[in-house]
Amino acid sequence: MTVELRSVNSRFLDLAFRMPDDLRAIEPALRELLTATFRRGKIELRLNAQRETDSALPQPQADQLNRLAGLEAAVQSWLPKAQPLSVNEILQWCRGSAPNEKLDESALAATRQCITGLVEARAREGERLVGILMERITKLRELAAQAAPLVPQVVEKQQQRFLERWQQALDTAGAAQSMSADALRERALSEAASYAIRIDVAEELSRLNAHLEEIARLLKAGGEIGKRLDFLIQELHREANTLGSKASALELTQISVEMKVLIEQMREQVQNIE
Repeated sequence: MTVELRSVNSRFLDLAFRMPDDLRAIEPALRELLTATFRRGKIELRLNAQRETDSALPQPQADQLNRLAGLEAAVQSWLPKAQPLSVNEILQWCRGSAPNEKLDESALAATRQCITGLVEARAREGERLVGILMERITKLRELAAQAAPLVPQVVEKQQQRFLERWQQALDTAGAAQSMSADALRERALSEAASYAIRIDVAEELSRLNAHLEEIARLLKAGGEIGKRLDFLIQELHREANTLGSKASALELTQISVEMKVLIEQMREQVQNIE
């Protein structure tokens, strides 16, 4: 009995069976074995049976011969001219009517052994994936640390530029002649503060670091974490996108691009984690 299990990444558990027709009766039992062990992945089970009777003569049993003799006698009673069975025909009949209970047990036992091997192989691959993901987390933290001190400087610089353009616009439109200096200054500061809030990415960096901490915690804890990691990767991508869209400095834009590259690499690897 030969059993082969192939597993590739998938968001859900998808089972496929390739086996001889005379073993289809045990497919529900095989499905139960797989669903009890795995929660995620596209798993294909290939099962081949090489019976001893395929290459050697069968060993007829007494009950088989008694049944065959009864059938032959019944046929000859109705058809006296019917030819008696040859030895070869008797052996072929005994081969085809052999019980499959032992074959089914062998198939299930071999499948259990194969499942154990697949679980061990997945565990070894999982250890390597954890190392890869932790490396990406470290790089993302470094990028976030590079971006953090740039935020106040960028906000202050953009505020000053905003105030200068505000003043230029007022001078061009002649609004300074119709409003007091205090009113203009108050309005300018209010608009500058509102603009600073729109371009401030400190909150996005804080959430990104929080998501990284949660991913690292899940990787250390283990278990069925694939779907939760999927969600957290989406959140990371959202924060990196927001960082890029709100960035008003080339340095922050470059950091955002590098973050999205790392996050995409993580997303591809997370698909392989159950």
